[in-house]
Amino acid sequence: MVATETFKGTVLSKECLELGEGPSYDPITGRLWWFDILGSTLCELDVESGQTYTHALPFKGSVIASVDDQRQMLASDKGLYLRDRQSGVLTPYVQIEDKPSNRSNDGRVHPSGALWIGTMSRTAETGAGAIFHIAGTQVTKLFEAVSIPNGICFSPDGTIGYFNDSKVNHMMSVELDPLTGLPRSAPKVLIDQSARKGVIDGSVTDLEGTIWNSNWDGGAVDRYAPDGRHLSRHAVPVSRPTCPAFFGKALDRLAVTSCWEGLTDEERGHEPLAGALFDLGVSVRGKPEPLFKL
Repeated sequence: MVATETFKGTVLSKECLELGEGPSYDPITGRLWWFDILGSTLCELDVESGQTYTHALPFKGSVIASVDDQRQMLASDKGLYLRDRQSGVLTPYVQIEDKPSNRSNDGRVHPSGALWIGTMSRTAETGAGAIFHIAGTQVTKLFEAVSIPNGICFSPDGTIGYFNDSKVNHMMSVELDPLTGLPRSAPKVLIDQSARKGVIDGSVTDLEGTIWNSNWDGGAVDRYAPDGRHLSRHAVPVSRPTCPAFFGKALDRLAVTSCWEGLTDEERGHEPLAGALFDLGVSVRGKPEPLFKL
């Protein structure tokens, strides 16, 4: 078992969101974007000035990806939408699934330009969700009977995909076609965290192929080798970190979203920063997020 390193980071935004999720750095604008899923809000941080902006959404957004210098793609409980960067106008793009009782959750763009996106029941019903692959407007269901899809990320060369079902608390790995992001084999268990405190939540992979994973309810961010070895653990000042993202001009910093969903009033009183956005305070070798290909 690795030792837990104390938190040496800073607070990037004190917007304490009920369910802060889906962080993504946009090198085109130098802005860091993330969501309050349950609050139907898109947040934007000007990294240079430290100013936070919030944008109300007409749906529960959970994933954002750059398309080009004019447009972004948002995944939501109403499907995928194109967002105009200047005006904020949202245009429907494609439906993920015809299941109103579900919403989108974790997702990420594969190096091929295709999006992996997970869906789940709004009440976290067991087995109600799935993970989809979206290439252009072609939607393909990859994995069924998922309860809380999380941790979607990919090796730098796009040959391995990672994901988990947070209800099962296993991190899975699967061989992929690097040209399409489609599976070449059945998923296998890479990390079994079912006997340890906390839940495997959102993840991102760095240039070395190591996996940075938020330990929800474990108050930490873990780093794993591609073979599943536990390399390090870094504490955060809240119990429920949700997802990491590389940011900064050199992509050498790690932002971490968090939430207060499910905490009692008493517990929130002990965690005044629950739901805030943090800089973990470690030096990383991050890689940029791929553009989504229309």
